Amino acid sequence: MDNRSTGGEPRGRKRHRDKGRVTLSDVAREAGVAPITVSRALNTPQRVSKQVKARVDAAVEALGYVPNLIAGGLASAGTRVIPVIVPSLSILTFIEVVHGIQQTLESAGYQMLLASTDFDLDREAQLVNTVLGYSPSGVILTGLRHRPAVIERLREWGRPVVEIMEHGDDCIDMSVGVDGHTLGRSMADYLAGRGYQRMLFAGSNMERDYRARQRWQGFRDRLTELGLEAGLLLEYEQPASYRIGVEALDAALKMPEPPDAIHFSNDILATGALLEAQRRGVRIPEQIAVTGYLGLELGEFLNPSLTTLSVARMQMGVEAASMLLARLAGETPTQSRRNIGFNLIEGGSA
Repeated sequence: MDNRSTGGEPRGRKRHRDKGRVTLSDVAREAGVAPITVSRALNTPQRVSKQVKARVDAAVEALGYVPNLIAGGLASAGTRVIPVIVPSLSILTFIEVVHGIQQTLESAGYQMLLASTDFDLDREAQLVNTVLGYSPSGVILTGLRHRPAVIERLREWGRPVVEIMEHGDDCIDMSVGVDGHTLGRSMADYLAGRGYQRMLFAGSNMERDYRARQRWQGFRDRLTELGLEAGLLLEYEQPASYRIGVEALDAALKMPEPPDAIHFSNDILATGALLEAQRRGVRIPEQIAVTGYLGLELGEFLNPSLTTLSVARMQMGVEAASMLLARLAGETPTQSRRNIGFNLIEGGSA
């Protein structure tokens, strides 16, 4: 389900002006309590009743109140801190992106504040509320899918926002990323062109990692268009790991009609499968082909080397930070939505 639709003006046309800040007194009036009670409910909730806390929380949500954690003029001007919110700090996907962001921001005199959502949109909403309280100069967050309250709050906030990793028609302010459906379709075309007929997609944590699901959907749709079997899917609830790749290869080989190719949702899973195939003596790609997504350097050193879709993650981070810095300098970007593209690396695994 896409939670991006909020009504009102088109989200691509962000209003660059600071609106009147909702104050603690505004929340107190909305909740029908004294300002000191609001302060207690937010900072020491054990000192107020559950009923009062619920009324204050409802007022905070209704008014879009963000506690001011930075005093006076510093808050109105914005600090030289840029929060960067990513889904995970344990997946290699985001490490190079974050590195590119950090280097670019620090070279311009800004500091990065890093936070992780664990692929949880509600947690992302909480983090956005928290970091805005520190009056950052801008925000970088992941993907184009967020809770409606997050979208509206960042639109009304009036400072630069860059969404990374995903390219699409609609963004809060600016975005730089890739199109998941196109990635999946590209790998389907490649494998079909190599003569593979029965292709399996294997992914992990796809209930939360919707960008992996987008790649699966593009892969499936293109196979359908080519007249090939398109419904083969192995989906694991756990986060990506080499172990999941091992399990997926084992499950594929035990199928009554094993696939002749597996496209993994990332290189981590694909690496686990290739290492397990080598251990078992499974011939790759003669017995079964293996492909991935990311373009991790590790893939070049596997035997056989990994065929994968490579995304310039470091460049993505640099571009995201550069777009934000340009906006802070008063420049209007010629292109607010950038598709960074990808390359298909042909290894020996498919």
